[in-house]
Amino acid sequence: MPLAAVFFDVGETLVDETEPWGSWADWLGVPRLTFFAALGAVVARGGDHRDVFRLARPDLEYAEAARRRGTAESGFGVCDLYPDAGPCLRAVRELGYRVGIAANQPARAADTLRASGLPFEWLLISEIEGLHKPDPAFFELIVRRSGLPASSIAYVGDRVDNDVVPAAAAGMVAVHVRRGPWGVIHAELPGIERAALRLTALAELPARLRELDAAAAD
Repeated sequence: MPLAAVFFDVGETLVDETEPWGSWADWLGVPRLTFFAALGAVVARGGDHRDVFRLARPDLEYAEAARRRGTAESGFGVCDLYPDAGPCLRAVRELGYRVGIAANQPARAADTLRASGLPFEWLLISEIEGLHKPDPAFFELIVRRSGLPASSIAYVGDRVDNDVVPAAAAGMVAVHVRRGPWGVIHAELPGIERAALRLTALAELPARLRELDAAAAD
């Protein structure tokens, strides 16, 4: 079955999280280089990203930090979109594919994405849906919401554990983008071979969609 739609993850796929994470380091009073090194260590050992707070500031758990800081100050903004995010999604749509966004994000991310001008048809945010990747039910929801067969959907993300493996297991065409901490570290992990396509940036995707058409047809 030919490819009909492309769904995108958010963090380090559409959104550059350097400044959101950096602002957390500033708020915590930890040098950014130290904070980013701690985040890399957490990613490399397969930990939850919130573990970085305990590593960088042993006296402060993430939940307490978020309570003190306030959620409105700790999210991403439209200005944090990667420069290639908008052009990629527009090019994908102009080529005749339908576009969706589906990601593990807090509810407030939905308003930011709707204000972004990105041309998407579907928006699935984990906190709103009550489902989180890599739960197979999250990917089943993409299929139900789109009304398309799983084999006609490509899913683009930076993580092997949350994106590539569960998307492929759901029958979708998985695409890995190698950027951000997870994208770089996960690029050599077992399971990466399940990605039908590997990118270093979204800018590469429109020209390579025909490769995904072939993968979808297999």
